[in-house]
Amino acid sequence: MSRASAAIGAALAFVAGALTMYLVTRPSGSTDSQERVAEVELSPEAVGAAAKEAGDVTRIRVPVTGKEPWKGSKDALVTIVEFSDFQCPFCNRVNGTLKQILDTYKGKVKIVWKNNPLPFHQNAMPAHMAAMEVHAQKGNEAFWQYHDKLFANQRQLTRENLEKWAQELGVDMTKFRQALDQQTHKAAIQADLALGRKVGARGTPNFFINGRQLVGAQPFDNFKKIIDDEIARAEKMVAAGVPRGQIYGALMKNAKAEAAQPQQRQQQQRRRPDPNAVYKVPVDADDPVKGPADALVTIVEFSDFQCPFCARVEGTLKQIVDTYGNKVRIVWKDNPLPFHQNAMPAAIAAYEVRRQKGDEAFWKYHDKLFANQRQLTRENLEKWAQELGVNMAKFRQALDQQTHKQAILKDQNLARSLGATGTPSFFINGRNLRGAQPFESFKRLIDEELAKAEKMVANGTPRARLYETIIAKGATSPKFIGGDAPGGNRPPAAAQKYEIAVPADAPRKGARNAKVIIQEFSDFQCPFCNRVLPTVQQILQEYGDKVQIVWRNYPLPFHQNARPAAIAAWEVYKQKGNDAFWKYHDLLFQNQRSLDTETLVRLAQQVGANGAQVRRAIEEKRHDAIVQRDMDAVRKAGARIGTPSFFINGRLVQGAQPFEAFKAAIEQALKEAR
Repeated sequence: MSRASAAIGAALAFVAGALTMYLVTRPSGSTDSQERVAEVELSPEAVGAAAKEAGDVTRIRVPVTGKEPWKGSKDALVTIVEFSDFQCPFCNRVNGTLKQILDTYKGKVKIVWKNNPLPFHQNAMPAHMAAMEVHAQKGNEAFWQYHDKLFANQRQLTRENLEKWAQELGVDMTKFRQALDQQTHKAAIQADLALGRKVGARGTPNFFINGRQLVGAQPFDNFKKIIDDEIARAEKMVAAGVPRGQIYGALMKNAKAEAAQPQQRQQQQRRRPDPNAVYKVPVDADDPVKGPADALVTIVEFSDFQCPFCARVEGTLKQIVDTYGNKVRIVWKDNPLPFHQNAMPAAIAAYEVRRQKGDEAFWKYHDKLFANQRQLTRENLEKWAQELGVNMAKFRQALDQQTHKQAILKDQNLARSLGATGTPSFFINGRNLRGAQPFESFKRLIDEELAKAEKMVANGTPRARLYETIIAKGATSPKFIGGDAPGGNRPPAAAQKYEIAVPADAPRKGARNAKVIIQEFSDFQCPFCNRVLPTVQQILQEYGDKVQIVWRNYPLPFHQNARPAAIAAWEVYKQKGNDAFWKYHDLLFQNQRSLDTETLVRLAQQVGANGAQVRRAIEEKRHDAIVQRDMDAVRKAGARIGTPSFFINGRLVQGAQPFEAFKAAIEQALKEAR
């Protein structure tokens, strides 16, 4: 018996007892006992149709009360519930797609807003509270106007701007400020967050299309496929007697109450960093320090002067110092990421400032760099150093000769060995906290470590030796929990070899008989794939005939132009060969923000390809099978990757890593190939 037949049978058995169907909706944040039940009289045919159309696909029950912000048709055939975050760039990116959906399906689709501010977006919660107060005062239309303003200015979500934009909509500002100060809507927003966790919407954006989940900033076609199917199902339900206004409730009646249990178990089993692990993170004499040497809690910060998340967390660090005073010291370590072109020069400059003028001058320079991180030019680095009375001849010499680069690379190598590859990353008395976390996340760890430290001091440990004692037996490599290995500490991904055959027809650079084959899985629209290009070039220069780079396609689904670009590149390759492919490859990355069909054709013509043939290849998706072959190769090998990802003789290096990370993997591969 099919699942659809079983669903119909169950529904008809229910009808035999009573010809009433209960459509459940629940106010955001309510408990099961608080569910509001709307009683709707439906015919047996309507009940059977609802069960049939609901039952043969996976649906998650996402309650809609009618009190949430929404737009579209009130009696829609398709309800799209959107879990979103005003500070999330991917949520911003998908807004154009949502507008296209409403324009395409006028009268048939409704979009319902649910709040999902992520904890590492410091301005997201205030923005959500502001938007909900606008909605409470002025209704749906004003909410969506405010929504658009927030997304259009998501890097300027200050309190001042939140008030300014609300005032432009005629909001009662006394009530508005009171709502922000008293966090009036925080409980409702947290209820949305709890609902999101229950239904599996842990990241943003997340969509439920008549209960069918679609994750991420997906292209229009991915939404369209589900929406078209749901419209066809809904029209059958209407024909059977289900009122249009009750379609969503009828479908939710047979939906799962929460995300599927197997997925939850898989999530629980997935390896994740051990939050209680203590790492051995030494404090060196050259490290800039803020706070007393005998502080009870030492926070070692690995940071990057050009990283926006590092800049964002600075306010939290100030709050920590203001709150805990001499109980805490903050230690700076450099981790300039390779795709931040100005980060290494800024780190060298700051290092030289400290070398000449000490910690106090370093922190002043540090603040200046973060306050102006979009203007980290050589001219400005010199100007700000001069303002601090630095010897400029020595300063310029340090920049020209990269005097402190080896010390900075030492910090980076330490960060990488501890698993702190991103920025910012913190070690609080050796315990790792990653990302621009809110104050509360730091506070929890600091308070725990303070209690431990005070107990150690009371038992006789000298304060001056406290930190060294705590980290003495700390871990020197990443520690995890979960997963299949005993204790959860499986070998890192780089230690695993994947069997991915190298296609004979793939574009490549380097010697054909190279001992090391690096398969690069990349996406022409991915900014991180673009940023790693200088590192790839450095690999070729450093290792010459010892390495070969092989291009593999891995266009991500939420990059709308990535797959057409991959098809166009393959057509150029087929027409004009390997050299033309790599020239086209470079042009695509140089123009990755405007990879529409016209641009793809124009750039192909610049490398001598037949533009008409390239256009037809894109329209006919001529080489789509090749693109899919590359993507399937990763899946069949059992690897889980993003972009860019590199398989170095089968060993995986993920992301836009610095040259040193590739060097370690290449040296290992060369050693094995001897």
